[in-house]
Amino acid sequence: MTIARSILLFVLAAVAEIGGAWLVWQGVRESKGLAFVAAGIVALGAYGFVATLQPDANFGRILAAYGGIFIAGSLLWGMVVDGFKPDRWDLWGAAICLIGVAVIMYAPRAGALEA
Repeated sequence: MTIARSILLFVLAAVAEIGGAWLVWQGVRESKGLAFVAAGIVALGAYGFVATLQPDANFGRILAAYGGIFIAGSLLWGMVVDGFKPDRWDLWGAAICLIGVAVIMYAPRAGALEA
């Protein structure tokens, strides 16, 4: 598995988790109904499955790295879907998180992914 595939899996996981949480939010907080909540629950389940496809066998490492993806992805989702306008601190924070993802997941170590 390549780094590119690993990144794609992180992006898919982010879309499923953030999208699922957004659907639940819309169903409950915006009173859009149980269909939104149900779709959100399905998407959140898909997130859990996609995360298992990462090549690293360490659950803690995958979820720790995914945390950075989630942070940056949440800001991006807010920008695209809800019209959120991040400030420079939001952007700096997301960049720092993505650097952390790169260090956690792709630093040279025995059995690491190859570029």
